[in-house]
Amino acid sequence: MINRISRELTSEANMIIVDCHVHVALHMYEPVEMLLTQMQYNNVEKTVLVQSSTTTDNSYIIECKQRFPTRLAVVCRVDEESSTAVDDLQRWHEAGADSIRLRNFNRSPGADPLAIWRKAGELGMPVSAGGKVEGFITNEFANLVETLPNLKIVIEHLGGIGSNAVHDAKPTKEQFQKVLDLSRFPNTYIKIHGMGEFCDPPFPYQDIPPYLEMAYDAFGAQRMAWGSDYPPVLMREGYRNSLQFTMEQMPFCSKEELEWVFGKTALSLWNFS
Repeated sequence: MINRISRELTSEANMIIVDCHVHVALHMYEPVEMLLTQMQYNNVEKTVLVQSSTTTDNSYIIECKQRFPTRLAVVCRVDEESSTAVDDLQRWHEAGADSIRLRNFNRSPGADPLAIWRKAGELGMPVSAGGKVEGFITNEFANLVETLPNLKIVIEHLGGIGSNAVHDAKPTKEQFQKVLDLSRFPNTYIKIHGMGEFCDPPFPYQDIPPYLEMAYDAFGAQRMAWGSDYPPVLMREGYRNSLQFTMEQMPFCSKEELEWVFGKTALSLWNFS
């Protein structure tokens, strides 16, 4: 029954599916044409290109957006430790970047350690915030979020679960709850990804922790956004299953709420020209 519902939802013309977390590149990963094939096959209308942590040259993903302006948005990176970081962010924003990717521990040099975060807020650029669980549950990060109430901060990988799971270091339920406590700040959002980030193989996964429902209870559907984590997800359950199987694990959501998690929340955060 749930399988049928997920297929119907992802194929309905009135439900826009937006993937808020993918990587494309020419020096690693895959070119944008491979992504577009996955999008077409899975009825994904729009996608947010998140710059790889290996580079601060955003030229290629900016070019991709210029080629497909109604389908792609861009999360850029800058060298936050550089004395020119704020100016670099301004330059990439003017070139077409919609957002910036920062780690939860990234700070600026000089008198204002929040300079790059503050600049993102001034430019209306949400921050896609990565990093490990331990970095999200500090008082320092909570103070950062509270200090910049006009800056939208989108917490990646359910607060670092995905990046930790790669190293078999899954957080405890208590640690994850501390991440979810950030939902008390209305400028925070959270990304959910494929179940393969925190479930043991083989697929289809059996023992699934209640992370999705916990995130839903804390943030609500309108502050949750699905992202496939393509192409790393291809080494787990694959792109299609990262969408449909994840949707199937959310029976606690109404159809309207699923539309937010798998599309509308991302549309509220990123600008697709």
